[in-house]
Amino acid sequence: MIQFVPGDPANVMLGPRATPELKEALRERLHLNDAFIVQVYYFFSGLMQGDLGVDLTSNRPVLGILIEQAPFTASLVASTLLVTLLGIPIGTYAAVHRDGFFDKASGVVSVSLIAVPPIVIGLYLILFFSVSLQLLPAIGAGEGFWEILLHLVLPTLAIGLTWIGYVSRLVRASMIEVLGQNHVKTARAFGIPNQRILRAYVLRVALPATITVLGVSIGFILSSAVIVEIVFSRPGIGKLMYDAVISRNYPVVMGTVLASTVFIVTATTISDLLNVMLDPRTKDEN
Repeated sequence: MIQFVPGDPANVMLGPRATPELKEALRERLHLNDAFIVQVYYFFSGLMQGDLGVDLTSNRPVLGILIEQAPFTASLVASTLLVTLLGIPIGTYAAVHRDGFFDKASGVVSVSLIAVPPIVIGLYLILFFSVSLQLLPAIGAGEGFWEILLHLVLPTLAIGLTWIGYVSRLVRASMIEVLGQNHVKTARAFGIPNQRILRAYVLRVALPATITVLGVSIGFILSSAVIVEIVFSRPGIGKLMYDAVISRNYPVVMGTVLASTVFIVTATTISDLLNVMLDPRTKDEN
């Protein structure tokens, strides 16, 4: 897709005052004049050898840049998933107390959060917690354990609040469906405590669908991370991808897309394995 974006990487690297001869020599060296399929061949040939190319602006290996930036995005994704798990107890309590005040209130809040884009949530979080209250930092990633945690709070909430609402609604719907099934009614008839029924017979059946959604949500979280890393001026794969697209830095764009794909494939694989652990019936399906 970036091949169709207007702009010339040679101009970015050499500047507008470079001579046409020098620009043409650079295009030849980077295979920019070759057909698209030829460029793909060179990319995958290098990939098989662990070579993702060279950054056009810094002349550094793309793989080294990705290794530097990946921990920032990985920590943001991991913290977002941890915050998203709050939707499980919220959805569980709402399902057990169906049509109660908490159920109705959480429903309104959840739908509202789902409807608001992460960039809007992020801006309001900055205005409230950073500008008005001056409690949390809004820019950068921090240095040192506690500073890193503090710098993660607002970006994590900017992405995670939407997913808390989504997961809570999903868990509620799944649990209400399971609570009406015969095996739950039979367990209650035998006098099994309600807490044990919820833990052993309801959650274990209702959670696999939620875990599957969480695995798939990695792709959406990464796409949100692009915007959030820009808003909060955080380093990471998303910010690196954005800068690379703006500067027509083809090798870095392809490297960041590949890294994002690895994130998504790994997350969906882990979610499938967790589903098998929770519900062995899915083993044959997977």
